[in-house]
Amino acid sequence: MTPTWRDPDRTALAVLGSPIAHSLSPTLHLAAYQELGVPFTYGRHEVASGGLDAFIAGLGPAQPGYRGLSLTMPLKREVLPLLDRTTPLVDELGVANTLAFRSVGDGVERSGANTDVEGIVRPVAALGHVPGQATILGGGATAASALMASLRLGADLVRVFVRDTGRAGDLVTLATRLGVTLEVHPLTELAQAGPLGFVVSTLPGGAADDLPLTPSGPDAVLFDVAYEPWPTAVARRWSTAGGRVLNGLDMLTEQAIGQIRFFLTGDDDELLPDEAAVRRAMRHAVRLPETIVG
Repeated sequence: MTPTWRDPDRTALAVLGSPIAHSLSPTLHLAAYQELGVPFTYGRHEVASGGLDAFIAGLGPAQPGYRGLSLTMPLKREVLPLLDRTTPLVDELGVANTLAFRSVGDGVERSGANTDVEGIVRPVAALGHVPGQATILGGGATAASALMASLRLGADLVRVFVRDTGRAGDLVTLATRLGVTLEVHPLTELAQAGPLGFVVSTLPGGAADDLPLTPSGPDAVLFDVAYEPWPTAVARRWSTAGGRVLNGLDMLTEQAIGQIRFFLTGDDDELLPDEAAVRRAMRHAVRLPETIVG
C-alpha cells in the first residue's frame, strides 16, 4: 500500500453541503471501509455557501485526524481556491467534489478531485448505452460533470435545458473548450424536444417531476441524479413509457468509489483491493441490486 494508506493519524472523513441531513454518503462509505478493513469514521456536516473556508480552518492548521472531505452542493466550486493540488479533470471542469488532506513534511497539502464524471459514466456504460445525443437538465456544477460524462460516453451533441439561459455561460465556455456542440434552451421549451434517447437530470429531487420527458424507445436512458425520495415522479413516468432508468444512488455509489480510491491512494483511477466486493457491499447498504440494471 502507499504511504497515504498507512497514515495512522488521519482516519476521519465527512460529507459537507447544504442540505445534508438526507445524504447516504456515510452509509456508502462506512460499508466500504468495513469491507476494506480500514478504521475510518465518516460523518456529515451542514455547511452552507460561504462556510467551507471557516469549516476547514476550524479543523486546525494541519487538519489533525482528517483524511478528507466529500463535497456536495453548493461547495463544489467554492473549494477550488482552497486547494493546493488538483487533478487534470478538476482543472478542466472547475468543479471538485473530493478534498483529501496529505501530510507533507511538517505541513498539509489539500488535494482536490472530481469523481462525479465517472459516477455518471460507469453506470451508463454498464448498460451498454452509447448516446449519440445527450440532454442535460440543469446548469450547475453537476451539469458540468454530466457534460464531460456525455462526451466520454460518445455524445456528439448536447442540449442543456435550464431555468435561466443567461446563467449557462460556464457550460458554454466548457463545451467550447472540449469541442462539444452545445445547445442551450429554457426549460419551458423541453416539450418541443420530442422523444429523447439519453437524459441526465441534475435538478434537485422533485424539480423534474412535472417536466415533459418521453423516451425514444426501449434503449432510452434517464439518469436522474436525485434519490430522495425514490422513485421520482419523472422516473416512474419514463419507466412506464418503456425507457430505462438509472437511480441517483447508482451515481452516488460510483462517485463514492472514486472518492475512496482518492482518499486511500491519492489516485481516483487506482482500483481498490477486491473492488467488486466493495461495490457489492456499498450497493447492498443502500438497497440497490447487486449489479446495475436499467
